[in-house]
Amino acid sequence: MKYAIIMAAGKGTRMQSTLPKVMHKVCDKPMIAHLLDNLKKCDVDDVVAIVGYGHELIEEAMKGKCEFALQEPQLGTGHAVMQASMLKGKKGKTLVINGDCPCIKSSTFDKLFDALEDASMVVLGAKPEDTRSYGRLIINEDGMLEKIVEFKDCSEEEKKVDVINTGIYAFDNELLFENLPKITNNNKQNEYYITDLVEIFAKQGYPVKAVIAEDEKEVAGINDKIELAQANKYMQSTINYEWMRRGVDIIDPDTAYISPDVVIEENVVIYPNVFISGNTLIKDGTTIMPNTFISNSIIGKNCCIDASRVLGTEILDGSHIGPFQILGGKEKR
Repeated sequence: MKYAIIMAAGKGTRMQSTLPKVMHKVCDKPMIAHLLDNLKKCDVDDVVAIVGYGHELIEEAMKGKCEFALQEPQLGTGHAVMQASMLKGKKGKTLVINGDCPCIKSSTFDKLFDALEDASMVVLGAKPEDTRSYGRLIINEDGMLEKIVEFKDCSEEEKKVDVINTGIYAFDNELLFENLPKITNNNKQNEYYITDLVEIFAKQGYPVKAVIAEDEKEVAGINDKIELAQANKYMQSTINYEWMRRGVDIIDPDTAYISPDVVIEENVVIYPNVFISGNTLIKDGTTIMPNTFISNSIIGKNCCIDASRVLGTEILDGSHIGPFQILGGKEKR
């Protein structure tokens, strides 16, 4: 069995918004929704979102897609995982994921699950160009993870380590819940940190290993609107290049905005300054001209949509729409 715990309790003060952090959108979809979609691709059986600030909004938006556990007060990452008590005692593998990392691919989740075949705990690391004040992963000569050291606690030698902690983990689920009570809050913040489990596992002889992410941007967390824009740019590039590999002709991938739920067939041509969102299907041989906005629509084969808005509408094969037409009612979201 596969499980996942999403950390989604924080407000995200630096976002300068009353909206819960994980509800901010990347490529027209809330951060937490991206994680839930990619976990589904990995055949995860149960997902628990740890919620706090604005939990009513998150629970309403994600209803039926996962379970929820309320963390009040918020006493650290270890304390957050403790709230997922509905997973206690279950056999299987569990991911623990930050809710502000929407760009993580399902293939990376699969790697973490696979790494548990010969480990009891796995930590996802990354090698950013600027390691800044990130915690360091201390890996021994045998390739096993010894500990995670917060930057403020690093020795000069440890600061030279180029592998940082992304805050994303995988566990043997039974061992996770057996060892959570061993975490203490004997620190300046009086909080319970999940990183303490590395040494707790290692002292008992349970193997702990690190998996290094191939792309630091994929695993980057989002803390403010600048990083939100950077994540949008990264995810959009990933989406566009994948469609181009599948035979879609995107004239300028930097100015074509395509949501992750859009489906595009071969031989479609997309010109610059185009926005395509929602559950939209664009069929073979169609051309989307500049300054077009399409949402939740079906565009038939061999159509031409020229500088128009198509909202919740089906366009028949061979149709020419525009320029400057508006089809459909109020956009559905």
